[in-house]
Amino acid sequence: DTRVRGWFLLDSYLPTFFLTGAYLLCIWLGNRFMKNRPAFSLRALLIVYNLGITLLSLYMFIELILATWEGGYSLQCQNLHSAGEADIRVAKVLWWYYFSKVIEFMDTIFFVLRKKTSQITFLHVYHHATMFNIWWCVLNWIPCGQSFFGPTLNSFIHVLMYSYYGLSVIPSMHKYLWWKKYLTQAQLIQFLLTIAHTLSAAVKPCGFPFGCLMFQSSYMATLVILFVNFYVKTYRKTSSRMTIKETTLTTEVKNGFHKDYLATANGFLNNKKVQ
Repeated sequence: DTRVRGWFLLDSYLPTFFLTGAYLLCIWLGNRFMKNRPAFSLRALLIVYNLGITLLSLYMFIELILATWEGGYSLQCQNLHSAGEADIRVAKVLWWYYFSKVIEFMDTIFFVLRKKTSQITFLHVYHHATMFNIWWCVLNWIPCGQSFFGPTLNSFIHVLMYSYYGLSVIPSMHKYLWWKKYLTQAQLIQFLLTIAHTLSAAVKPCGFPFGCLMFQSSYMATLVILFVNFYVKTYRKTSSRMTIKETTLTTEVKNGFHKDYLATANGFLNNKKVQ
């Protein structure tokens, strides 16, 4: 798209490609480097980082609403050229959205430095690496119009998500962070709404490229599958373990004492001395 020619990082794919390669290499080398070293705390840095991403996401969310309102965007289907200056305004916000994806590579780097390797899942790395590359393509060929919807929803979700991450670094706030499960549910709803919005333009076209609509729907479908898998593994299994534990606590009693009490009598648990 000639309207974005000359914008930072967009004229060539090579910077995006090499930054993605550097991201993947940092994960591999970082985990090797940290293997026998103590984890970093990074509490102050994480608070500043998460606050920064929260504010950037809030800016993008508000600016996309204002820009699309100014351009009279159609919620059902919006083409790439009919809104004039409002299309440029939307494209500028979406450039920040694209650039935010390289900033968010730091999510994973912080996991590496804090030795939170369980957080570095296939879903996490796949999502971060692909989004940056996909949005390079979006900004070069479809930088406005129908492309506005997903980033608007995602920016709102990120306001909630990075607020949560920032607060979770502060120990005294942990008792107030009961809503992580609902963040994942909100992300799933976001993906489903984006698929529905994308397909609405395929059902009733307005000139937006059909192939781009199909690709976006397919990519979002992969995220739905991966996030549902994550949700089931994280929350359903946790719920099952809690239920089993509660049942055990109420039923496995001998002579008025729970079996775990008896097992730990004289300082032993499962034949191993309690530390």
